[in-house]
Amino acid sequence: MSEQHERAPMGTVVQDPGDGPLYVPAAGEAQLTVRAVVVGCLIGAAVAAMNLRFGLKTGWSIGGSLIAAILSFAMFSALRAVVPSLRRFTPLETNIAQTAGSAAGSMSSAAGLLSAIPALMLLGKEGKVDLHLGWVELTMWAGAVGWLGVFYAVPLRRQMVVVERLRFPTGTATANTITAMFGEGGDAVRKARWLLALALLGAVQVLLAARYPFLETLPLEAVLPVLAVPAAYGFVVLVSPLMTGAGMIIGFRVAASLVLGAVVSWGVIAPAVESAGWVADPTATMSYGVGARGWILWPGVAIMVAEALTSLALSWRTILATFTGGAAVADLADLDDTQLIPNSWWVGGLLVATLLTVGVTWLLFGIPPWMSVIAVALSSVLAAIAVRSTGETDINPTGGVGKVTQLVFGALAPGSMGVNLLMAGVSSAGASQAADMAQDLKTGWLLGASPRQQLIAQLAGVTVGVFSAVPLFLFLVPRMEGGLGGDAYPAPAAMAWKAMAEVLANGLDALPAHAPEAVLVGLVVGVVLPVLRKLTGWRWLPSGLAFGIAFIVPAFYSLAMFAGAVAFVVWERVSPRSAAALGFSVASGLIAGDGLMGVVLPLLQGAGLW
Repeated sequence: MSEQHERAPMGTVVQDPGDGPLYVPAAGEAQLTVRAVVVGCLIGAAVAAMNLRFGLKTGWSIGGSLIAAILSFAMFSALRAVVPSLRRFTPLETNIAQTAGSAAGSMSSAAGLLSAIPALMLLGKEGKVDLHLGWVELTMWAGAVGWLGVFYAVPLRRQMVVVERLRFPTGTATANTITAMFGEGGDAVRKARWLLALALLGAVQVLLAARYPFLETLPLEAVLPVLAVPAAYGFVVLVSPLMTGAGMIIGFRVAASLVLGAVVSWGVIAPAVESAGWVADPTATMSYGVGARGWILWPGVAIMVAEALTSLALSWRTILATFTGGAAVADLADLDDTQLIPNSWWVGGLLVATLLTVGVTWLLFGIPPWMSVIAVALSSVLAAIAVRSTGETDINPTGGVGKVTQLVFGALAPGSMGVNLLMAGVSSAGASQAADMAQDLKTGWLLGASPRQQLIAQLAGVTVGVFSAVPLFLFLVPRMEGGLGGDAYPAPAAMAWKAMAEVLANGLDALPAHAPEAVLVGLVVGVVLPVLRKLTGWRWLPSGLAFGIAFIVPAFYSLAMFAGAVAFVVWERVSPRSAAALGFSVASGLIAGDGLMGVVLPLLQGAGLW
């Protein structure tokens, strides 16, 4: 890494780029610097912590690219205002910071800490698997599978980023944000201030709600007794910065799908199965073991699985283009060999990551090497599909990728739920990090950055993400209110993975009374929704994923996210310009403040300070 001269020149923003690069760097412009990597990694570690709380509550995770770009630029702008002699932060340094930040922030998801690993923990708690998942095991696992995806993305760059110029919406938005910030630096500082202010507000709300619970869940049923019945099924008012921010980001259609799913599952199906006597204890609605919650889980999972696999199948053109090259367009002059990633780097890196994955799963978990080799090979194919899907739609189908691998290993290792989940975790990790790296490479291409230097930043980010996400996960899980899978942390993604593994191991006979029929209905719904959307283009059709998630999370989460989506729609109507300029910063601030305080709060409580 090199530090450039204090007066290093800045590049030029392209005024009419079309679908080509947005920025032409100046000769000698600073890029891979220590400060850019360090700041990006630190921001990414915070995003990883935020995603743990967010993902274990909702099943989703938030990318760190835009957050890292905005905060790194704003921080160095503020420092330079105090210390004028400080060398200016450049667009290429900002790109390096967001590359490292997104890599570190994505490790909560890529390491399986929102899906495969908590699913294994839940099965272990039930005595169905016997695996030790301590700091050493999870750190080695996360490092091995996290690096796999990075090297998958490298050989796909030229075809998907340079030749076909797939859009990669998040990567393109990040590049445009970076060029806009350097054109209007004050705008970036304004966004950062809003992000930090809302983060502080979110953190304070979580802190106060820990002491005064009525600030989080408004006890309206105490004032209006008529609300006591819906409240018993989770229809209460939740004041949650995290859920409000999430609703602003996911959009109205997805949030409305959550509410519809909550009404159907908790408002209609749960009371119906209790009245029909299909659960062991009709009074224990929120119990997975004997209540309605454990019954409605199954149709919800069926909808999620069917929707994920159907959406993947409907992308057959994308899959075909992945392996046939797609329609080529005229290539632009690319970078010289000193900036490109040598084949020896990614081939050697992929070999090392493969050996690490095979070794870790064999030595620590007893999985035969041949199974891990098959998982890695399958992962490479599915990661390529995920990269193209992300490039075309901004949707990374990690859920579908994981389910495909679960189905494969349901046949290769029948009855072994631990093998099923860990091998699916390999595929999901590969898809997650490959798509994240491809987004960053798109940003870099639009800015004229060096892919070689981005790869170094990405690897640094993954490493920092491993050593931040894993300890935070192990710290957070024992301190979760209600435990993993409870009301506070329902872990919907993990529940779906766990349920899939159980069905593949034990068959439908292991389900509660009449739940197999509900699973079949859920499968039909999960297939019909994406097919109808594909055939008709009707945008108002519900999201199958969100609809299914609502069966797993308590209803108040769906209501809170819907409130956030409605608030953002109102904001857009009243002031479209400010909503467009500040919406992401406000939403990210609320999520970050809530998520980070959710990690800090147990420390304060453990020390007797709150």
